[in-house]
Amino acid sequence: MNALVSLLAVLSIVVIAFLGAGAGLEVLFGVVLPYAAILTFLVGFVLRIVKWAKSPVPFRIPTVAGQAKSLEWIKHQPLESPYTRRQVVLRMALEVLFFRSLFRNTKAELKGGPRLVYGADKALWLFGMIFHWSFLIIFIRHLRFFTEPVPALVTGVEWVDSFFDVGLPALFATSVLLLVSLSWLIGRRFLDPQVRYISQAADYFPLFLIFGIASTGVLLRHFAKTDVAGVKELGMGLLGFSPPNLGELGLSGLFYAHLLLVTALIAYFPLSKLMHLGGVFMSPTRNLANNNRAVRHVNPNPQPVQVHEFEHWKEEFKEEIAEAGYKLERD
Repeated sequence: MNALVSLLAVLSIVVIAFLGAGAGLEVLFGVVLPYAAILTFLVGFVLRIVKWAKSPVPFRIPTVAGQAKSLEWIKHQPLESPYTRRQVVLRMALEVLFFRSLFRNTKAELKGGPRLVYGADKALWLFGMIFHWSFLIIFIRHLRFFTEPVPALVTGVEWVDSFFDVGLPALFATSVLLLVSLSWLIGRRFLDPQVRYISQAADYFPLFLIFGIASTGVLLRHFAKTDVAGVKELGMGLLGFSPPNLGELGLSGLFYAHLLLVTALIAYFPLSKLMHLGGVFMSPTRNLANNNRAVRHVNPNPQPVQVHEFEHWKEEFKEEIAEAGYKLERD
């Protein structure tokens, strides 16, 4: 049911875009909603980050998986238990760029006997890496619609991405890889009983939404033959706060479906689990050094503690204690 609701929500966005484009609502879908989505994204993102930044961290609680720095003759593992800020930065870089902790992912299965068997599970790490890196490269490629002249970084990324030079226009490798990785991530939530049991609509919706964005993007590039110059004129106009006359551009309903899906993703981002993009940098289990043995850390937000001393407790429960035949004495 959660998957069905999420899928219907994404399909509804596509249908609304087609109907709206046919009814002359191009300004709404091409100008008003994108600006509103970007404003929602910026405000929501900042508020979430500020809220996390204000959360007190009274103790150093980094997640470690190795020997902390101690005596000189005990070998220290700097990536598993970082001691300095430099080691924390290196550990964070490996986490953000290569999903180091996810690479260690293991699975547990019941075999005949029954026996609980643990084993490596690298598939989630692999397809997660493919998905995130493909999404990043596609984002960089799309910067050509908002820049003039196009930066060398964008053209270089496009050249590498279309290196196989398949079809005309050239098929980008990341377009295929993004759809393949999304298909695996969606299929995992259907086929794995444990994952399916804990999956909510908030887990399915962004996957279906991004799948819709990717599939409509492929259709626009290879089948619908969209006016790229018109798309760039719209992008440059939005960036310069001087949108063009959308009626004259003649963009298709499929383009507005693609744009509305992107708009929905931008607005939904700060309200969803996708905020792990910023949250990973705010996590005290990742961004703190494990130097408790060398540095005394004091709670920056001390709060008065309500204590319940033994004498008060004994006075409160003296009748029950007497009924039970116990005699309590304090040394």
